[in-house]
Amino acid sequence: MLRAIVKPHEALSRLRQNLLDPLVKKNVTISDIATQANVSKSTVSRVLNDTTPVHEDKRKAVLAAMKKMNFEPNVFARGLASGQSYTIGVVTQNFGSPIYDAISQGVVTGLADTTYSPIFADGQWQPDIGEAVVQTLIGRKVDGLIVIGSSLESSVLDRLKKTIPTVLVGWEVEGWEKQCLFIDNEQAARNATQHLIELGHTQIAHITGIATHQDSMRRLWGYRRALTAAGIEIDEDLIFEGRFDGNSGVLGVESFLMRGKRFTALFASNDATAFGARLALYRRGIRVPEDVSIVGFDNQSEAAFTTPPLTTVRQPAQEMGIAAAEVLLNLLHKKEFTVPKLETELVIRESTRLRGNP
Repeated sequence: MLRAIVKPHEALSRLRQNLLDPLVKKNVTISDIATQANVSKSTVSRVLNDTTPVHEDKRKAVLAAMKKMNFEPNVFARGLASGQSYTIGVVTQNFGSPIYDAISQGVVTGLADTTYSPIFADGQWQPDIGEAVVQTLIGRKVDGLIVIGSSLESSVLDRLKKTIPTVLVGWEVEGWEKQCLFIDNEQAARNATQHLIELGHTQIAHITGIATHQDSMRRLWGYRRALTAAGIEIDEDLIFEGRFDGNSGVLGVESFLMRGKRFTALFASNDATAFGARLALYRRGIRVPEDVSIVGFDNQSEAAFTTPPLTTVRQPAQEMGIAAAEVLLNLLHKKEFTVPKLETELVIRESTRLRGNP
């Protein structure tokens, strides 16, 4: 009987090959997909590039064939052929901020079933950093930009409008009406302050966000206008400049109390500020809402689980991100569209009550 003699290194090589074989994918081509789906190569190309409509039955057949054959489109090669990168640059502010992260998640959702992928960068609320981030993304040949809550200079925005399809989210800019998604911060703040007035409060404090930030300025306007409309004199000493964070809430309350300023209600520029204010009141033995009612802004997920649960303004953050992706896709494909109007909602919880109500 003859036996094959296999050297140890050859046996190891065969073993490795046997282990790897199931993982090695066949180099599937568009022609293979077309044959499997019983359609033309041009139909497969149209499905992959999502450029022109394809009959639904054929589209499903192509997608099923791609799945069966473990086909993964080569985005790089497709980009070289089409002159596109199939990437969208997303400039946000302050990674980790619940509201901006929720908008960003909406962008991801809005692009999920398309040929485009997002690339995120942090502009950090500073115009010079934001401009540098924008230039970096453009240098990476992104096909479009979504800029969330930025403070870019008008000159930079003018150049962007002429350079690359761009959508602005979370701030209102004149001349960008068809490429801009935002909420009415002033009206939302007015509604929040009016809620406190209707509960019988007349000494209402306000802790703002960053003074130069559009959201902060408009929420301050809404607060002022609600008081004026109710015939309540505005006490400038009950307005504290914060920075959209919990520390601002603590410092604001401490500032009011140290100066002997009386207040029975507080409107915070965002939920993080409201959380800080709640902590400062607790440390001073001041009860919420028995002694002071609090309203926040943003409706962070934690707002429903604070003690007591926080009354706050809900922003449609994720919806804004989804809508921004849709608007940008329409811009890229030169389709007609209407920018949706986004509404806020006052979510009333246990942190507010009638003044003097036992």
